[in-house]
Amino acid sequence: MKLEVVFCKKGALRYISHLDIVRLFQRAIRRAILPVTLSQGFTPHYKIGFSNALKLGVESEGEKAVFTIDNWMDPEEFKNRINEKLPEGIKVLECKKRF
Repeated sequence: MKLEVVFCKKGALRYISHLDIVRLFQRAIRRAILPVTLSQGFTPHYKIGFSNALKLGVESEGEKAVFTIDNWMDPEEFKNRINEKLPEGIKVLECKKRF
């Protein structure tokens, strides 16, 4: 199952890079104990797809990411659990099942 997430990047966190955003979401997934799928192989990583990277210092209201999850999960529960672990400045605005 895939979940499409729309998130915003505001305030002081507009100065972090795209790779730092990826690491930030990976850390939030681990802390929230979400069932995001891991890749198979020697160095497994979470299956997350992000939209194009923004320039450094640009705020955004509509960044998109797609999370592949192992088990069925209510999109609203996914949104609430990950928002609890994300820092101020990054917030998931909506989450929906992707077909």
